[in-house]
Amino acid sequence: RRMLDKANLLSLMKTVANANPSGTYSYQGESFSYDALNTTLRNELNELVGTDELYRENKHTLFSLIEQTMDEVVPNRLLNSYGNFAEIRTFGQGDKPVFTRRTGLTRAKQFITRVGLAGVYETFKLGSESFEVGTSAIGGAARIGFEEFLDGRVNFAELTQIVTEGMQELIYREIAQALMGSINQLPAANRCAVAGFDEATMDYLVNTASAYGQPTIYCTREFAVKMIPDNEAWISDNMRDQYWGTGYLANYKGTRVVILPQTLEDETNSRKMIDPGYAWVIPGGADTRPVKVAFEGTTHVRERDDNDDWSRDIQVYRKVGVGVMMANNIFSYVDTELQGELDNTNPNPNNG
Repeated sequence: RRMLDKANLLSLMKTVANANPSGTYSYQGESFSYDALNTTLRNELNELVGTDELYRENKHTLFSLIEQTMDEVVPNRLLNSYGNFAEIRTFGQGDKPVFTRRTGLTRAKQFITRVGLAGVYETFKLGSESFEVGTSAIGGAARIGFEEFLDGRVNFAELTQIVTEGMQELIYREIAQALMGSINQLPAANRCAVAGFDEATMDYLVNTASAYGQPTIYCTREFAVKMIPDNEAWISDNMRDQYWGTGYLANYKGTRVVILPQTLEDETNSRKMIDPGYAWVIPGGADTRPVKVAFEGTTHVRERDDNDDWSRDIQVYRKVGVGVMMANNIFSYVDTELQGELDNTNPNPNNG
């Protein structure tokens, strides 16, 4: 069997990285399940770098494939998760990541929250037609043992996926932190804090936001599962079926509910990364994507192989910046019962 050339291997890597594991995908005119595509990719990479000798010979080709895949996949995944909520752009290395505001009803009342060093969030009034989102480096790494090479157990497809997801989760956290850092700058009429879900409060926010356009509610799944009408008479059989099937209602009294992704800090599954207590009500219209994400330059991959045990660290580097442009047509609901509840506690641990 002939190996795929570099162009086709890159196409396969991007297809697998962008794929939903439950879907069916077309590749080179044929239909494949995700598992079949992933197996093919694993076999192809094994042919390219599956032994220590092959790895030393072809590692720069591998690094280039990973870099080009991540250049596309990380922004795409972010777009799929936050596309209605965030403006995501890629800038050239050394170019200033500048975003231009769009004029609208709230033009004179906009402000920016930008991420500073050491998690300091600075808020300032928007006094010009554009603003810069500063970028800084984020990265990930995976260690490969020498014995894994000798035994043919290295899975570079899985390695790429792990590092990609790790960098993606870092960006999710920066988005959440920037949003929380900006909430107190909203007008008092735009923000509500209530213990639990209060229907009248959400109705107030949705109705007020409706003055600017058709609103959408953005929240975590933990918030959404509590967002049901107080009066049983409102709940139809269809709503019960939907709630049972998905765990939440995708529509609140005619207002669409969009679930923002939750993630966990590490493999112990013991702590959440995104505070579940925040929901955002944002109308359609001008400047309705408050989050601004800037990717500067391209992904860089390198090897560090000076470990005493002959293992290698594959390190990935990318420059990213996050800012938030708020205005008085954006509304927030804080469930103080959920706010800060990041511990993911198992209610019935089995220690046996």
